[in-house]
Amino acid sequence: MSIQDKYRSVLNLGEELGIQDGFVEETDGRLKMGGVAANQYHKNLLWDKIKEIGGDSPSDLMADIKVAQTDHFAKHTVKSGDTLGKISKQYYGKAGDYMRIFNANTDILKNPDVIHPDQELTIPFPA
Repeated sequence: MSIQDKYRSVLNLGEELGIQDGFVEETDGRLKMGGVAANQYHKNLLWDKIKEIGGDSPSDLMADIKVAQTDHFAKHTVKSGDTLGKISKQYYGKAGDYMRIFNANTDILKNPDVIHPDQELTIPFPA
C-alpha cells in the first residue's frame, strides 16, 4: 500500500471541502500535502482525519494546511431541522454553547429559538 493510499480518505476529504491550491507529493517514503482550507473548522476536520489514520504525530506525512478566513471559525448555512443547539453540537461538540452562535449573529437573528433555512450564520471560534 502506498502512502497516498493510506491517506486516501484525507485527500478525498480535502476535495470534498474544496481545499484551494492543494498539492500532494510522495518522496523518500513521506507524503507531503497541503493547501488552503476555507476556515479553521475545515482545517480541524482534515487534521482529525490525519490523526485518525496516522496518530498525533505521523512520521510518514508532512501537511501544510493554511486557512483563508481567519476572522471566524466557520460559516454555516441553516438547513431545515437545524437549531442553534444542533449547530453548536456540530462545531463545538456541545449543544449548550448555542448562545455563542446567537450572539455572533444578532444582525440577522432576533431570537435564539428562531432560525430559518438558508440563513448563513457566522460560527465564532470556540471558547
